[in-house]
Amino acid sequence: VDFPLSRHLESLRSAYVRQESAPSQLQGDVSAMLEQLGWSHTEEHRTVEGFSLDLADPKMKRAIEVDGPSHYLRDASSGE
Repeated sequence: VDFPLSRHLESLRSAYVRQESAPSQLQGDVSAMLEQLGWSHTEEHRTVEGFSLDLADPKMKRAIEVDGPSHYLRDASSGE
């Protein structure tokens, strides 16, 4: 079965990787607290596949995604 977007995979991945990350205040707060608890990590770690992980320890293959309210809330008037 041919996946309709498979022929566009490279251009889609390229567009995704070009996006700049914009860490939220919540992400910064979570990162700081985890550092205080002793978890050394990097913010916005980019994988070889091009994915951006919010908080990651690549050597240990551990990552945390911090999804705050902006991921779930919408403006009722605009739908965004």
